[in-house]
Amino acid sequence: MPDSHPARSPLTFALVAGEASGDILGAGLIRELKQRCPDARFVGIGGPLMIAEGFETLFPMERLSVMGLVEVLGRLKELLHIRKTLRDSLLAEPPAVFIGIDAPDFNLPLERKLHDAGIKTIHYVSPSVWAWRRKRILKIREGVDHMLCLLPFETDVYQEYGVPATFIGHPLANQIPLEPDVASARQKLGVDEADTVVGLLPGSRGGEVKQLAPLFLDAAAELQKLRPGLRFLVPCANSQRRAQIEALLQERPDELSVQLFDGCSHEVMTASDALLMASGTAALEGLLHKKPMVISYRMNALTFWLLSRLVTVESVSLPNLLAGEKIIPELLQDDATVEALTKATLAALEDSENNRRLQEHYRAIHLQLRQDASIKAADVVMNVIADQQEKAS
Repeated sequence: MPDSHPARSPLTFALVAGEASGDILGAGLIRELKQRCPDARFVGIGGPLMIAEGFETLFPMERLSVMGLVEVLGRLKELLHIRKTLRDSLLAEPPAVFIGIDAPDFNLPLERKLHDAGIKTIHYVSPSVWAWRRKRILKIREGVDHMLCLLPFETDVYQEYGVPATFIGHPLANQIPLEPDVASARQKLGVDEADTVVGLLPGSRGGEVKQLAPLFLDAAAELQKLRPGLRFLVPCANSQRRAQIEALLQERPDELSVQLFDGCSHEVMTASDALLMASGTAALEGLLHKKPMVISYRMNALTFWLLSRLVTVESVSLPNLLAGEKIIPELLQDDATVEALTKATLAALEDSENNRRLQEHYRAIHLQLRQDASIKAADVVMNVIADQQEKAS
């Protein structure tokens, strides 16, 4: 007698990540989904970590990494072509669910099109609607079936507008130990236990490095004059960023004690005594590694002018937002001078009392974010699919 309930075809999960932080989240989610669906297919746009999990990327993730409102205009035609090609592919062979990981300007319009065609959509990492352009939630509500929030205060905003949302914490809070192993990190990087080390992290995108790396290197030169024994470590997100920074170092007349690494951002943060870094996800990583840090950012002047009139929060870095107060310095745009960065980084190295208070803030936030995020995210994804299948049966 034939089986009245034939086995379903393996599920297809479509995902899009636009930069290195999204690649981390996507890889963790894919690992958990494979535990639940071993025969599943994963397709879309992603980076090396996702690809290592068996993900099929249709375009290089690097093509989506564009910084700023003005800068994207030069790449708009290409980005629209990528999005249309991906949309047409997914409409031709609909996945069980589409998961847009961050990259809201690319993913949210795509999610709306797919949602209108009957494909379930999940957005992983809330846009900063609590900081600027709050009315975006109205459009999000029309195209997103569920929002996965990394920060605890974000779900209240979505509930107010009737958008299903779940606080899942951050995967890095589980991956990074509560107590950093400085000795092991220094041994791996070849750093002496007695060395005083500053980690320089000017970002993972070409535009960020172009704006920030020369500034950070100039500040490092000043710090080296004040503290001749200082060492500076720079983790390079990929070969392009390494070449970019190497070119800057070759142009310098001085001899900076700077060592470049391929990847190794977590080891560099752990091994450092203080960090000078770009604003973004890396600042959260610095917090989880329990390091004093100085946050900086520069962008196109027009982009900054536009954003400064839209933003409604006083701080831009995640450590300050999560602490609810300014616990680390933020030096942005015209405030990001060599003198200011040098002074703030020196204080980060030497203010032991403030650093003790920082540790208390860091540990409390780390525990709050340690929620097994990839597991929770996978549970939400499977529940969304189950609801869809139940309604269709």
